[in-house]
Amino acid sequence: MEITLNPCITFKADAIGKPGQRVFYLQATSVEKTVTLIIEKIQLQSLSIAIIKFLDDLHKQYPDLIVPSGKYSETDLKISPPVDPIFRIGEISLAFNFELDMICLTAKEIIMESNAVTTDDEINIVNFWSNREQLKSLAYWGLDLVQRGRPICPLCQNPIDPSGHFCPKKNGHNKH
Repeated sequence: MEITLNPCITFKADAIGKPGQRVFYLQATSVEKTVTLIIEKIQLQSLSIAIIKFLDDLHKQYPDLIVPSGKYSETDLKISPPVDPIFRIGEISLAFNFELDMICLTAKEIIMESNAVTTDDEINIVNFWSNREQLKSLAYWGLDLVQRGRPICPLCQNPIDPSGHFCPKKNGHNKH
């Protein structure tokens, strides 16, 4: 299955659940349909950073392009019900079409079975065609969203679980 949303009217990210148990989603809407996918927290963080770098590189290559602001409204970038993801994202890529001044974010499904042999024809793909402003806003919101999770332990740099935290650096031994 290959789905193309061109253009995306909205492109959103959100997390549902308590910190430490959240599930992250990407959701986009075109005139015809809405597509929701599951994305891992680290993927959203990496994607957000990659989008910002991608846009910086585009500006270097095409200095006459207007630099998108990346301003966003949190309310506008939260996903809308129903939340019915069609697959979990495995691979993400970005491509720019200069003539259209649009970026295509392609998300491919992750295959979870270790013995599975799949061909490209069997992998689900969604192509999200968006403008640069939408993607920069999504990137800034994505970074903000990821940081809203569990607090980070200042000693071990691991997330602190709400039910308690075992810190390997605070194991009761004093270093002399």
